[in-house]
Amino acid sequence: MPAKDAVVKKAIQEVVGTSRKGRVKVIRLVQKKHPEMGTFKIRRVYEREGFALSKRLRRRLKDHPKNPLPLCLSANEEWAMDFMSDALVNGKKIRTLNVVDHYNRFCLGIKVGQSLPARAVTRCLDELIESYGAPQRIRTDNGPEFRSRHFQKWLNNRKIAWSPIQKGKPQQNAIVERFNRTFREDVLDANLFISIEHAEQIIQQWKVDYNNIRPHQSLNFQTPASYAA
Repeated sequence: MPAKDAVVKKAIQEVVGTSRKGRVKVIRLVQKKHPEMGTFKIRRVYEREGFALSKRLRRRLKDHPKNPLPLCLSANEEWAMDFMSDALVNGKKIRTLNVVDHYNRFCLGIKVGQSLPARAVTRCLDELIESYGAPQRIRTDNGPEFRSRHFQKWLNNRKIAWSPIQKGKPQQNAIVERFNRTFREDVLDANLFISIEHAEQIIQQWKVDYNNIRPHQSLNFQTPASYAA
C-alpha cells in the first residue's frame, strides 16, 4: 500500500472505531479531521481495504405472471381469501381472515383472532370444507401465511390449486377486495369491539345478513344465498 494511502486508511480506522458506519458518514468524519483529504481518495481506500458494509440481500418474491379473475360458473371453483386488521377498545390488535366464493359472492367464513398464522388459516379452511365442500382453487395475495411450507403442504394434501395474484395487483383479487370494503364500512369502522368474543358475535351476525338479506348488484340484486340456490 502506498504511504499516502496508509495515512488515509489510518484516518478511516480512527473514525470507524468499533461501530458500523456507511461510506458517506465515514467520508464526512474523515474530512472533518483532515479537510485536505479528497472524497475520491477516501472512498477508494474505504472500499479497497474492506471497510464497506456488506449489503443485505432482500428476499425477493417470485414475480408471478398475470392472474386475472376467472369467470366461475359454479360454486367451489375458486375461493378468495384476504386478511384485514382492526383493534379492540383496549388497543390490542385483531385480524380477520375473510373467505368468499367467487361464483356467488357468498361469504363462507370470517375468522377472528389476535394472530392468524398459517396453521390457524388451514384449520379455518378445514372447517369451511366440511360445511361447503372443497374448492378447486384458492386465490390469495403473496402474504407469508400463504407462502409458508405448512400452507403449501396443506394445499398439496387437499389437492387444491393455489392461485396467487401478481405482486402489487390487488385488482386481481377484486371480489374479496370489494367484500373487504363493505366489511370495513359496515362492521370494522362502525363498531367498537370490547373483546375477541364480542367482535366474533357482531361479525357473525353481519355475515348472516350479508349472505341472506343484502342484495348484490353484481348478482342482479339477489342475495348470495338466493343466487347460489
